[in-house]
Amino acid sequence: MTDAQETAAASSLHTTGGAPPDDGGSSETGAPIPLLEPREGIPPVIADASALARAVEAFAAGSGPVAVDAERASGYRYGQRAYLVQLRREGAGTALIDPVACPDLSALGEALSGTEWVLHAATQDLPCLRETGMVPTRLFDTELAGRLAGFPRVGLGAMVENVLGFVLEKGHSAVDWSTRPLPEPWLRYAALDVELLVDLRDALEKELDRQGKLDWARQEFHAIASAPPAEPRKDPWRRTSGMHKVRRRRQLAAVRELWQTRDRIAQRRDVSPGKVLSDAAIVEAALALPSNVHALAALNGFGHRMGRRQLEQWQAAVDRAKALTDSQLPQPGQPVTGPPPPRAWADKDPAAAARLSAARAAVSALAERLSMPQENLVAPDAIRRLCWEPPATLTEETVAGALTACGARPWQTEQVTPYLVRALSPAGTQPQ
Repeated sequence: MTDAQETAAASSLHTTGGAPPDDGGSSETGAPIPLLEPREGIPPVIADASALARAVEAFAAGSGPVAVDAERASGYRYGQRAYLVQLRREGAGTALIDPVACPDLSALGEALSGTEWVLHAATQDLPCLRETGMVPTRLFDTELAGRLAGFPRVGLGAMVENVLGFVLEKGHSAVDWSTRPLPEPWLRYAALDVELLVDLRDALEKELDRQGKLDWARQEFHAIASAPPAEPRKDPWRRTSGMHKVRRRRQLAAVRELWQTRDRIAQRRDVSPGKVLSDAAIVEAALALPSNVHALAALNGFGHRMGRRQLEQWQAAVDRAKALTDSQLPQPGQPVTGPPPPRAWADKDPAAAARLSAARAAVSALAERLSMPQENLVAPDAIRRLCWEPPATLTEETVAGALTACGARPWQTEQVTPYLVRALSPAGTQPQ
């Protein structure tokens, strides 16, 4: 979307979005209005069974969509569990729930079954909400809606400002939400996160409908809501930052042993693994393969602040890697389940590389015409798989089938298939 288009869209949405009562969407000068307090004030944190039961009853009796958000303690605690859950619904107001004190929110999830949940960047919050027993059957993702509608900035604050004309409080998104009791400014920030979420949803629905993209968005939202939980990542230690420096199998084994040791300690202490030992320190030790704790202590990340006992546990991990037989050492690289990295295509299969170049150009041009990011128009992995192993007979039916097998939604196959057929044809892959 161009600057002019964005301004026009924002202006039209200011008049259609449901702003807070009596406030309007922006000041008389057109400047965004700071939103400093929830309209009913900051609600008390729900932290016991009786208060939770009252909230369940209130939200079950409410009307319309329910705004849902969750706060985690990434970078502070182990895992991605929720430390605060926020909800808002017409007729029920806003609720702030402590999922540490009330870990089972399945009754609330059941009370909202069939209700449309409004989330911003839903895939980030759904896993931790699922752990509490809250799983939506229908949802509206305001971040994804913004992407499909062509807004270049789709963070919650940017969307609320551009679409509704209000400025949300900033500054507490990365705090330690496991803190108890939670400070009042943090609770105010959390309540404001759901204050305008339904209003934003209503305005974006109108904009998507105006652009002819509402059905596309609904297909995307259904795909998110119906997706099964993600499978546990295979060999997560391979994602250690700086792994590109590690070449030898013995060094890979050291990364694995150090990573697994760190993970066990972090889980036991309930702290972020990075607070136990940095990725950089793991890679440093793996490359050096120190012979004793004195050599280990001389490496970056294992300095004088680390006690003897800590050094010994890391040295023991290195020693375990050294003691492995060749057959026990990990293989370099991760098992490839799809096409090789595109940078290798020109050498491995020049024809596939030409197809990929032509397909990417076609998708890029179409995404620009539709005012949306390429990755939302069609998954890059689907394009790579199609170009690496195209159907034997290149028709719209076979290309659409291949895209569907890769998880593309009907609206995506309908939009991109004709362009991909032309791009993948012999004439389409010839240099211009």
